[in-house]
Amino acid sequence: MFETAALSTIRDLVRWGVSRFHQAGVYFGHGTDNAWDESRLLVLDALYLPWETPLEYLNCHVTDDERDAVLTLLQRRIDERIPAAYLTGHARFAGFDFIVDERVLVPRSPIAELIANRFEPWLERDPLTILDLCTGSGCIGIACAHAFTEAEVVLADLSGDALAVAELNIEAHDLGDRVEARWSDGFSGMAGERFDLIVSNPPYVDAEDMRDLPDEYLHEPEIGLACGEDGLDLVRRMLAEAADHLTEDGLLVIEVGNSMVHVMAEWPEVDFEWVKFEHGGHGVFVLSAEQCRRYQDLF
Repeated sequence: MFETAALSTIRDLVRWGVSRFHQAGVYFGHGTDNAWDESRLLVLDALYLPWETPLEYLNCHVTDDERDAVLTLLQRRIDERIPAAYLTGHARFAGFDFIVDERVLVPRSPIAELIANRFEPWLERDPLTILDLCTGSGCIGIACAHAFTEAEVVLADLSGDALAVAELNIEAHDLGDRVEARWSDGFSGMAGERFDLIVSNPPYVDAEDMRDLPDEYLHEPEIGLACGEDGLDLVRRMLAEAADHLTEDGLLVIEVGNSMVHVMAEWPEVDFEWVKFEHGGHGVFVLSAEQCRRYQDLF
């Protein structure tokens, strides 16, 4: 049992969380990548303070009840290995706040960096139609809607549970006039439709990686992670059909993470362009509509 009565300030509580997280071997990777940010996020949330709270506030004293609330939340993170986003009910992505729970993956895709850069240099013009395939919480498509204010956006997913969360985020971001959540198994719900930009963070974790995932991932819906022995069961379908759903000068962006090795091994003839990120992340490729048409028979 740890002595906690001496923890009198917000900074004390954040430091205590950092120490306990390291001691317990907590895994980070669901929105934060280190113990300090994870602890700070949870402490601030328990105190009803925003992430942007100035650092000088960390010296403020807390009441006994506030300290107890913070310690309870930090202990749950340790004991139950629940990702912080599920404990707080929200996550930041591409500079925006999103509602999340265990019906959807925690937003963390490096595609956020592409959105911030407006998909340059690959997009030749601002897209007017965007499809976020395997949308989950809707974070990628909604962030795209903020970046491209004239675009109509479809958030598509096989999971009805995920679409319910996406609907909440559409409402929270007041984008119901041009963002739609739609059920679709791959492109099945997009018959006859074409898009200027198709972006997807599909399930892509291969069987080997699924066996080795830290406990935190066990709280996420498996349907959003696993996709066959090599992780590419859905990606194969998407590549085979993408040309039929892109406009003449459209762009396809897909994240496959560690399964990029399987992509390169299966289609060595295809000149996938792998995005180099400045702020971390890997395994995202870009194909033009022309490339999708050229290689469609291979896929």
